[in-house]
Amino acid sequence: MTDTPLAGTVALVTGASRGIGAATAIALSRLGAHLVLTARTQGGLEETDDAIRAQGGSATLFPLDLREADRIDPLGQAIFQRFGRLDALVHCAGLGGPVRLVEKDGSPGSLEKYESIVRINLIGTFNMIRLASAAMIQNTPDAEGER
Repeated sequence: MTDTPLAGTVALVTGASRGIGAATAIALSRLGAHLVLTARTQGGLEETDDAIRAQGGSATLFPLDLREADRIDPLGQAIFQRFGRLDALVHCAGLGGPVRLVEKDGSPGSLEKYESIVRINLIGTFNMIRLASAAMIQNTPDAEGER
């Protein structure tokens, strides 16, 4: 058995600037995958990239705020043009925090914060799955072994 069972694969990791996203990217790199890393913060992406390169891995950085839905399709196109494949999506990007319908003082809750959470956690997730599904279908051999 090889130390790098994911050698030759390409994995897209969202939310890769810190936390679970960064840790997952580093672990996948250790297994041999090339990583395409997305997150809102360039500095955090660079820190994850440094950790990946320190262990001999490789990554491509793509700063991306999932609220900018118009940037997601170009990401999918760029991945497929550059690598000809996408083998995995690990979607860790998300936004949390309390969203109150009514504040403690009785005033209406923040619609803006709620919309931001929905754009990242719901619509962003939908768009990333759509992107990855299209790329993975193109990468899946048919019954005759053709791609």
